[in-house]
This record gives sequence, C-alpha cells and structure tokens, in this order.
Amino acid sequence: MKRLNLALLGAGRMGQVHAELLASIPEVAVVAVADPIRENAERGAFLARASRVYPDPVEALEDPEVEAVVIVTPTPSHAPLIREAARRGKAIFCEKPVALDLASTKEALGEVEARGVPFQIGFQRRFDPGYARAKELLEEGELGRIDQFRAVGRDPAPPPLEYLRHSGGIVLDMSVHDLDLARFLVGEVEEVLAWGAVRVDPRIGEIGDWDTVTLLLRFQNGALGVVENSRQAVYGYDIRTEVFGERGKLVVEALPKTPLYRYGPEEEVRLDHYHFFMDRFREAYRLELKAFARGVLEGQPLSPGVRDALESLRLALAATKSLKEGRPVRVAEVA
Repeated sequence: MKRLNLALLGAGRMGQVHAELLASIPEVAVVAVADPIRENAERGAFLARASRVYPDPVEALEDPEVEAVVIVTPTPSHAPLIREAARRGKAIFCEKPVALDLASTKEALGEVEARGVPFQIGFQRRFDPGYARAKELLEEGELGRIDQFRAVGRDPAPPPLEYLRHSGGIVLDMSVHDLDLARFLVGEVEEVLAWGAVRVDPRIGEIGDWDTVTLLLRFQNGALGVVENSRQAVYGYDIRTEVFGERGKLVVEALPKTPLYRYGPEEEVRLDHYHFFMDRFREAYRLELKAFARGVLEGQPLSPGVRDALESLRLALAATKSLKEGRPVRVAEVA
C-alpha cells in the first residue's frame, strides 16, 4: 500500500497531538518534523516516528522525500508557509485559520489554486461521527425544509491574555468553528447580528475583546440560526448543535466522556464530562488527517477546502464587524 510522505510543521501542544495521531494512520509516513524549539521537534518526531527534525519549517519543505505538509504552527505563519509549500508542489493540510484577514487569506489560497496543489483546512468537527452522520441525513432529506439552527460552544477557561491579544478576537478564534458547522449543515449565511459582553474576566474587555457572545444568523435559504459562545464553563468543555426542520430535528449532544451514569439517593445522577476540545474531538482530528492522506493518494477533491477556508472567514469577519458596529451585517459587505 502506498503511503503519503509527510512533514509536520509545528510541534507545540496541538502539533504533538497531530504527531501522535499521524503515527496511527496506515496511509501516512511522517518523514520530518519542524519546530524552532528543539525539544518540541524531537518530541514530535518521537510521537510521529519521524527520522528527521528541522529547526525551520521551510527546510522541511526542501526535503526531497516530503510530498505533503501538515501545518500546525502559530497562526501568523500559516499563510507564508502555505505559499511556500504550494510553490514547491506539496499537498497542504493547515489548521484554521489561513490568516486573520481576508487579503492574506486570498493571497495564500490564490497560490494554492494557481499551482493546483491539494489543500484542506482544519475544521475537524465535520469529521466527528455525530456531525458527519447529521450531514448525511440532511443531504438525504431527513428533516425536509430546515427552519432553525442552534450551536453552543463553551470552553472550560479562557486562554492566556497574551494568546488572546493575537487571536483575532473570540469570533475568529472560537465562534468560527460553530459558523463553519452552520455552513456545513444548513448552507451559506446571508446576514449576521452579533452581541458581545465581558462576563468572565474584565481584562479581556481591556484588550478590546469579548468573552461571551451570541450571534443571530439569517441563512440564504431562509432558515434562522443562533450561536452561543463563552470562554468559561466551570464544568468543562460544552458543545452541542441542533438542526430543526419541518419533519423533526437532529441533535449532536455533549455526551459523557465515559459511558457511565452513576445513580444515587435523592435523585442524584453523576457522570463525567470532556474537559477540553482535544479530548472531545480526538477521533475527529484523526479522521480529518486520514481523509487528507487518502484524498491526496487517490487524487480526490479535499473538503473542507479553499472555498470553506475563505467563506467561513468572511462570515466570522462579518460577525466581528457586527459586534464592533452594533448592527446587522450582510456577509456580502466583507468583500
């Protein structure tokens, strides 16, 4: 069986998760890991079973064995590395986002399209078995006309302030996953109205961000939607999604981490809970990387691809604009 020779670019927290998962995929051979922090690079190489480490991701791109790259570096480096990889004819998987602004995103993706290289953006929730099955059922017409969409996403605690200063804001950093699900399950969004508040940590407001947001969506097909996000849920990672239509509804629920319910006196029921997204979506991360490798090896179109990277960013930018300006914003305004 042919394997895809791959370089992992970035071996920080998420990079090491990817390294471990890539090692479990038969269609992949990780030949190199690149990270400027030597300890990270070596740890990533150990987890991925790679034979070579590089301090500079561009050096890994020059490796003649490398056919494809998985980019898990800090966000500002995504677009430049996408351009460099595309110029060398490498297939590209990149964690979201390509960039925090539309111009840089379009420039990088333009290079991808001009060179004709395979490209996949990292919206891993699409590969979670629950969301993937919901998509299949919707395409089969399970609900008939879709009328409403609702998504809830809450993290256990805010990231460090230093991270938040460069994150692009709560919508581009966090809500964008729910907005991508809205597009994936229901269709393109025409207009968004966003409200934001600082309820968790006043320091987040001091840097010009919000820690609590509610987004109202009007889809092009006439359906309506709501997205709720918070930077803090004391009980752990909280995510759930509902699609409602004329013949019923589909719900992807926040199930317990362990399939065990403990029943006690006085109507007490106890269960555990996923603490963070890396626990909840570990299998989805593996499945998206597997789909990338298979798609490249078989010459099949990759999804989510260039258009999804661009349109989900446009929607997130429209929501951010609505937050700042206090008015509904049509996605078409973000040109």
